[in-house]
Amino acid sequence: MVAKNRKQPGKSPATPADRDRSPLVSPPSRSAARRAGREGRAPGGGAPPNGLSGLRLTPSAAASLGVTLLLAALAGLLHWHHLSQLFENDRHFSHLSTLEKEMAFRTEMGLYYSYYKTIIEAPSFLGGLHAIMNDQLTEYPLVINTLKRFNLYPEVVLASWYRIYTGVMGYFGVPTKMCWSINRGEGLTPVDSCEGMGDPAYFYVTCVFLLNGAMMSLFFLYGVYLSGSRLGGIVTTLCFFFNHGESTRVMWTPPLRESFAYPFLILQMLLLTFILRKRNPSRTAMVALGVSNLCFMLPWQFAQFVLLTQVASLFASYILGYLGAAKMQSILVTHMVTLAVCFLLMFGNAMLLTSFYASSLVSIWVIVALRHRLAGVFRSGVVTWVTQVLGWVGLTVLLKLLLSAILCASDDAHISGLIKSKFTSYRDFHTLMYTCAAEFDFLELETPLRYLKTLLLPVNLLVVAVIARRTIQDVLRFLRDGVKTDDDDDEAAGPETSGKAELVYHSLQLAAFAVLAVLIMRLKLFLTPHMCIMASLICSKQLFGWIGERFKHQTAVFAVLAIMAVQGVANLQVQWAIIGEFSNLPQEELLDWIQGNTQSDAVFAGAMPTMASVKLSTGRPIVNHPHYEDAGLRERTKLVYSMYSRMPGETVKRKLMALGVDFFVLEDSWCTRRTRPGCSMPEIWDIEDPQNVGRTPLCTQMSRNSRPHFTTVFSNDIYKVLKVPKASRDVR
Repeated sequence: MVAKNRKQPGKSPATPADRDRSPLVSPPSRSAARRAGREGRAPGGGAPPNGLSGLRLTPSAAASLGVTLLLAALAGLLHWHHLSQLFENDRHFSHLSTLEKEMAFRTEMGLYYSYYKTIIEAPSFLGGLHAIMNDQLTEYPLVINTLKRFNLYPEVVLASWYRIYTGVMGYFGVPTKMCWSINRGEGLTPVDSCEGMGDPAYFYVTCVFLLNGAMMSLFFLYGVYLSGSRLGGIVTTLCFFFNHGESTRVMWTPPLRESFAYPFLILQMLLLTFILRKRNPSRTAMVALGVSNLCFMLPWQFAQFVLLTQVASLFASYILGYLGAAKMQSILVTHMVTLAVCFLLMFGNAMLLTSFYASSLVSIWVIVALRHRLAGVFRSGVVTWVTQVLGWVGLTVLLKLLLSAILCASDDAHISGLIKSKFTSYRDFHTLMYTCAAEFDFLELETPLRYLKTLLLPVNLLVVAVIARRTIQDVLRFLRDGVKTDDDDDEAAGPETSGKAELVYHSLQLAAFAVLAVLIMRLKLFLTPHMCIMASLICSKQLFGWIGERFKHQTAVFAVLAIMAVQGVANLQVQWAIIGEFSNLPQEELLDWIQGNTQSDAVFAGAMPTMASVKLSTGRPIVNHPHYEDAGLRERTKLVYSMYSRMPGETVKRKLMALGVDFFVLEDSWCTRRTRPGCSMPEIWDIEDPQNVGRTPLCTQMSRNSRPHFTTVFSNDIYKVLKVPKASRDVR
């Protein structure tokens, strides 16, 4: 046990009580439940027995609504507590010093957190905002707007809240944290550790976990609304917990962009489900969809790829006749407006306009607008569907290439290379930097086996099979009968298919997420939660009413949950058994040495994860960092990583001098680490630098003796700091 001595009085952080609740939980229908295929009602679209329908509530309906919201709040509270405990158990975060807490935010997490730190330590909020918008420390000597480049709105918001919170508490003299002296043992010096909302790191992670607790409340409401049963919400929530390790990584990596963005995707998809189910959705619903869309896009640069799969799934629903042209165009316009607002708030980030998502919005809108002309040229049926799909793909690619050429944008070129490498033998330096990481490899076989053990996969296959069977019947009926209706009506495809739009969309979205997860394992974090949402449909009377009366149906659902719980509880016990304590003494020694032995303007280069820590904890300028989504930064990193190539030392020295580097942090592990054949840094460089294949890697030479090209000024078991010759000042 770590000895803990009280250092100063104060209050323990209060337990957060109230949770955010979604105001939009009512399904659209005002009538009683109807059979599928009547008056455009969706399966599960009738008034469910959960009391969520209508604005005028009877006492019993109000009580039912209250129970639903109470269960949603309980789910959110449990998830917040689960995340907080896992994070604390893994790192013993409450006992870490300020430096150790910062080191715990490795790689890009530390980079993002550093801007939060900049704002809260600035003399004023506006001064901190100006500092991150005119930053010369991140890509020295360039001055960049990091708010534009790194999607830092979450840090701006949290920093403003922290300053307001500490300011108000300070004004009233209310203590906000409790600090202690921690005896670390092993002859190490004691460190000060603080816990409470007044501690910057504690405040930061608490807000992230609260947001993701609220997300679980939305998950519950989502399951309730989609299935038409409170039991559906319970199924969704339990599936998420039973497959928690496959569903999220926020408990291990709080500052990552997805931790802030994904909860808003759940809200956006819930609102989209509401709109698809509504015959004539209101403007308020569309505005809410746009706002949630914006909140999803602003924090995360990869949101555009998820939204691309969404509009593609909606377009497929439109082609099959489940979504009317008017509603489809309304949704597209909402996406376009959101994209334009995001483009402005991101200070004209060209990566947004040159994305496949932006081009896809335009191409689909054009195809929908020209539907009457297409109908006049092609006979309604398979030929029209194929024509629309080919037109969408061709126009999207053409617009993408055209916009990229006009705006001279190549920031997302590495994504194209990554996708290309999945289907061909294509390899280059930047592609291998991704594909050699396990999270960017193909989905591992163990993942579907885990889904199988918790019954998540079988349940989803059953649900999708039922929906697919009905969809195929509808399509065959349409092809046989050739129904002709008014294309501008949202009930265009006839009463038997139009109400199933949300189910068809969710099935197509599931398929899109499955494809993404198979190609890039990291993206299973979209697939697994959506599978949990789809699992709620086993509670749908419209899909599974054939099981029998309500009691039999619920008994069958509880039986499925009981079998799920066998492996699900075991998965939770594995998570709860993770007990650790963060410690990284070699890096602590490195950062202490930099702080005490280098000038404040000394420029550093090295491995991307380490550079994030150097910037965060020492405030020294760096020339490369882990945010790899910029073409210029990728080339700078490639120059820096030439230290791990087989090039001559003189060549690498001149590259570093040209970048203005004063010190290079060398790590032997980066020279020898090999996740699989062909994935060590020297082997990656062999693709780019074939003329030096067979030579001893420069990093190996430097680990033995850094002279005559560099001078070793610090070393320990992990790190070696090489001083670049002073001539770099002249070259710079």
